[in-house]
This record gives sequence, C-alpha cells and structure tokens, in this order.
Amino acid sequence: MSDRILVIEDDELVALTVQTALKKFGYQVFATLNGRSGLQHARRYRPDVVVLDVMMPGMSGFDVCREMRRDPLLKDLPVLFLTAKGEETDRIEGFLAGGDDYLTKPFNLQELNLRLRALLRRSKPTTAQSLATQYMVQVGDVSLNCRTFEVSTPVGTELLTNVQFDLLYHLMSNPGQIFSAQQLLQDVWDYPPRAGSTELVRAHVRNLREKIEPESSKPRYVRTIKGHGYMFAQH
Repeated sequence: MSDRILVIEDDELVALTVQTALKKFGYQVFATLNGRSGLQHARRYRPDVVVLDVMMPGMSGFDVCREMRRDPLLKDLPVLFLTAKGEETDRIEGFLAGGDDYLTKPFNLQELNLRLRALLRRSKPTTAQSLATQYMVQVGDVSLNCRTFEVSTPVGTELLTNVQFDLLYHLMSNPGQIFSAQQLLQDVWDYPPRAGSTELVRAHVRNLREKIEPESSKPRYVRTIKGHGYMFAQH
C-alpha cells in the first residue's frame, strides 16, 4: 500500500502542483485548502505525513500543527512545513509549534520527496501493537476505532456515520470538557461563528446516543449539561 500524504495549502495552484508531483512519486495524496478542513481530513483519512502551508486565512499552519500536537490521534503525525516564510525566526516558530521539517518556497520537488521519505522512515511503527494503538481513542469503557469508524461499549460495537464519528471523536478527545452547540458547529463541522442551527447538533447528539448509550433517554456517556452544552463523561 502506498504512503498517504495530506497537503494543506490555501493556494489552489500550489496544492495542485504538489499533489500531481507526489502522485507521480507513488504516494496516495489528499489535499485541502484550509486549516480546519485539514484537521478533519487528518482525523478521517489518517495520512502518514502532512505537508502544511503556514500563511492561511483563519487558522495558520502553526496553529494547525499545535492543534495536532494536542490531539491524541494526531500528536505523533509527522508534519513538514512548506512555506514562503523562510526567516530563521519563522523556522524556529515552526519547530516550536511541533513541526518535524521545514522547506521554503520556491522548492525542488525532488527534495520534497526525499524529505518525505526521511520522515516516513523515522515514523514507521515497529510493531503491530503500536500500529493498532495509533488508531484508537479510549475513554473509560468506550473505545473508538478511527480506521473503521466503529465504537465499542460494554453493550456491543456499532458502526458510525462520518458525522457521528466526527462528533464522538471531538468529545472523546476532550473528556469532561463542556462544549456549547455553537462551539460544536464551529469545531467539528467548520461552520462560521453564529452560523448553522443548534437543532442540527441536537439531532446528531440524539442519533449518536441511540448507537452508544445503554439507554438513550438516560445518557451515560454523552451528557447534556443544562444551559451549557454537551460533554463526554469520564467514568
């Protein structure tokens, strides 16, 4: 199976150029044009390396990398910054944000390939067990398989839809933290501030509970905190 590369780059021409070149080098390539979407792609498709631009509207590449390093699923994912910001202070900020390598524009595509190969060699898991644990999020007696989108509880295993997975993953990655419906619209589904319907969140929470709760009317895991929002309870 070919290695999977995620390119996060807001310039469509650069993204297309990099994507086309990396496919010719034999990689499987995904591309997205902003940071929040890039995080969602990383969680959903589990690339082997992320190629990340820095200067993007809304969420900079440095912010994306910091978010990855706080995320239990993405914290060990290799990140190569590919950017026009070439000053020494920029490179230092990139490494402090959690980057593994830094290549400035304009760049040589062969050099990009060689750097990706080096990151891949260093990041390959050494055992089947370490590979398996990369894809699991566990909170109490609930485990979420991020490769198969299956959630396991004491009452059984259920297959989640993409929307249900994104919601449960976000809540389980921050157990005990309360999120308002508006926060979830922004953090999980990338709605602009004050956009989207909170009824949409309630509907997704209700559907998720029907799959994971022993009694959906008396939720044990995905709790409603009246007047505040939702949280995944730690047991």
